[in-house]
Amino acid sequence: MNVSHYFEFEDHVTGGIRESVRHQRKMLRRVGVDPATAPSLDSDVLHLNLMGPRSVWYARRARDHGVPVIAHTHVTAEDFGDSFRFTNALAKPLKPYLRWAYGLADALVCPSEYNRRLIREYTDTPTTVISNGVDREKLEGFEALESEYRERYDLDPPVVFAVGHVLKRKGLETFVETARRMPELEFAWFGPLDRSLKGRETKRLIDKSPENCTFTGFVDDIRGAYAAGDVFFFPTHEENEGIALLEAMSTGHPVVVRDIETFSWLEDGHDCLKSTGSFEDELEALKRPEHRERLGTNAVRTSERFALSNTADQLRELYEEVI
Repeated sequence: MNVSHYFEFEDHVTGGIRESVRHQRKMLRRVGVDPATAPSLDSDVLHLNLMGPRSVWYARRARDHGVPVIAHTHVTAEDFGDSFRFTNALAKPLKPYLRWAYGLADALVCPSEYNRRLIREYTDTPTTVISNGVDREKLEGFEALESEYRERYDLDPPVVFAVGHVLKRKGLETFVETARRMPELEFAWFGPLDRSLKGRETKRLIDKSPENCTFTGFVDDIRGAYAAGDVFFFPTHEENEGIALLEAMSTGHPVVVRDIETFSWLEDGHDCLKSTGSFEDELEALKRPEHRERLGTNAVRTSERFALSNTADQLRELYEEVI
């Protein structure tokens, strides 16, 4: 099978989208498909991961060449706001653009049921839910880095932590203010700061954060974040799925999340703790090691269905269907 698997702006886009593309290519190779990364109409399937102008150009011409088009719905107007500078202003016109762009595809891949519900308001293009998955192999051996990364960032357990780009949408204000109200705990956010891309309010929250709240910036080995942290705190307001959450669960960490529709597949009190307001009670409960261990063990079990080995066949089957 000849697959053109194109990720526009690949050299510039980071974070969850980039990781998802890496996962897809790893999944495809696992099932015997070696995708070409350049856009091409001389292929059996054209798979587009970001609907920029070049991707749209190829999508519009694909039908003339008899090439089916699959587009990944990583981006929605709902999760675009409160991310970087100017994204709030762009979120409103983005929706009609995405309606048109996603409508050019023969099939859409949605990373979650929640994302699919949103996309159905954009277009009637057929949708398939395929998780971004979690790459367990990438995280192997993380435990050995515990001392190194705790010493590097001067963290004393139990450490409440987050992983990923520091964005207001991901609950930055809640993270900082919860740290302020719980000075007895260490809070650490592992991930790029990209200050030049941040709005004034985001930079203020970072600069005025309390002493027990650490922003590490880029981490050279992401395994170090999971080694240094004890409780994964993810108070995001909007998320299509959340690869960092899946990684935290697969490494046995108890997770605390905002009770939003995206996380309806998680069971409060079993494999996570959820809150709709203050997170202090949930984090207070997880000071007890036995409580952390129970939730973390259940989180690992829940995360198993998101392993790349369990999602590899789904993408190939979709290709075969559209062909």
